[in-house]
Amino acid sequence: MRAIAVLSLAVLFAAAPVRAADKTHQQIMAEIRMLQEQQAQLTRTLSGLVDTLKSVTTKIEDQASVSRKTSADQKLLIDSITDNVRILREKADDTNVRLSSMTQELESMRQAMSSMGTSTGVSPTTSTPTDPDAPPVTTQPAGGTPPPSVSPDKMYSAAFSDFTAGQYDLSIQGFELYLRTFPKSVRAPEAQLNIGNSYYAQGKFTEAVTAFQKVISDYSQSDSVPTAYYKLGLSYEGLKQIEPAKKSYETAIQRFPTAFDTQLARQRLDALNRR
Repeated sequence: MRAIAVLSLAVLFAAAPVRAADKTHQQIMAEIRMLQEQQAQLTRTLSGLVDTLKSVTTKIEDQASVSRKTSADQKLLIDSITDNVRILREKADDTNVRLSSMTQELESMRQAMSSMGTSTGVSPTTSTPTDPDAPPVTTQPAGGTPPPSVSPDKMYSAAFSDFTAGQYDLSIQGFELYLRTFPKSVRAPEAQLNIGNSYYAQGKFTEAVTAFQKVISDYSQSDSVPTAYYKLGLSYEGLKQIEPAKKSYETAIQRFPTAFDTQLARQRLDALNRR
């Protein structure tokens, strides 16, 4: 029995170191597995960081490319604007020179026309019509001789410039000289119409009636006739002659139903009929 007890004690003392070694081994293996997991996690994190870095690098390169293209486009735009500004300046300078030359020509023409009007001392005489469809009785002076190197367009432009500037007496003289000098010009109807417009703007309705009637009688096939009928009606209204005014508007509506001034004539006629 004593031998058995001694043997059991010997076995127990021999197994204790084995168990201790096994426990240490298990702890080491657990730590190794933990380190392996941490390494795997770090590898995944590093891989994600590499992918992110690649993405950021690609975006930076794309933005740099866009910036370079934008800069190049802006440079082209600036160069284009610079060229356009230069061209516009050159055109403005050329326009200023031409305007100065034209102003001098117009002033010379005004002086020439004024001297011609003074030297002739003759002005057209007219009688006032009472019927808007009846031709006016007008006596024009003999045809004049145009100033040297004066074209129909320049003479018309000079008279029209006076009209737009509100110098109606000068514009009337200019248009009358134009008609005497170039009676067959294609702008003769417009010149006669603007004589009436000048008189109307001055409130000289009797003279305006005569001038607009002359457009109707002398230039019956021109595009100025519908306007002349409308302005004739306005002139009669200025003279408080309502029935002739209505007749002028009605004639415009019947003869020229689609003309622009006919629409205005229709509005005036409606307004007169509502009174």
